[in-house]
Amino acid sequence: MGLIILALAPGISIAWYVYNKDKWNKEPSKLILWSFILGVIISFPTAIFELIMESIIPFNFNSDFVSLFLYSLLGIAIIEEGTKYYVIYKYIYPKEEFDEPFDGIVYSVMVGMGFATIENFFYVISGGYFVGITRAFLAVPAHFVFSLFMGYSFGLAKFGANPEKHLLQALYYPVFWHALYDFLIITQKWYLSILILPIVYGVGRWIWKKGQKLIIFKSEEEHA
Repeated sequence: MGLIILALAPGISIAWYVYNKDKWNKEPSKLILWSFILGVIISFPTAIFELIMESIIPFNFNSDFVSLFLYSLLGIAIIEEGTKYYVIYKYIYPKEEFDEPFDGIVYSVMVGMGFATIENFFYVISGGYFVGITRAFLAVPAHFVFSLFMGYSFGLAKFGANPEKHLLQALYYPVFWHALYDFLIITQKWYLSILILPIVYGVGRWIWKKGQKLIIFKSEEEHA
């Protein structure tokens, strides 16, 4: 039971935290839950796509850095962020409940945490407590950061100028940071791996601050 809680708690906690930060116009709990469930559902076809890509681009820890980055980009990041992007763009973005910029972050995080939670469950159940603790501080927060980038851009796309540009960024930025994160892990080089912490927490804090400005902007606009 302890292992299951360790596997599920990080993603659910982050989702709950972000949901409660949306104080101006609370999103309907049914759509929040559905967004989380969508993230869980897409993890399964995503895993199949990754297996197919792995057969096309054989993975080897001893490959050169260029090959490892290409695998991180094409075999992992584009597939995972692409499936998340698809469900958000297809099923969440058009909804009338998506009615303020910060909603992009709220819904993207719900999808991302649904995905990260089920992914984390399988890793932790098979890997044990050490894997669970490590992923609670790195892998799950990393998915949170990718979701922040995606959601921030979706919010700007729906309510700002130049939506085409921001829709492209909603995919480009999370794919880039996801690819970089996985590349730093699979190189298995300590001097590269130490960069993971500042990426997850430093970059995450930066984009979260930018996201919070969307709430302030909306509040000032309503009271103007």
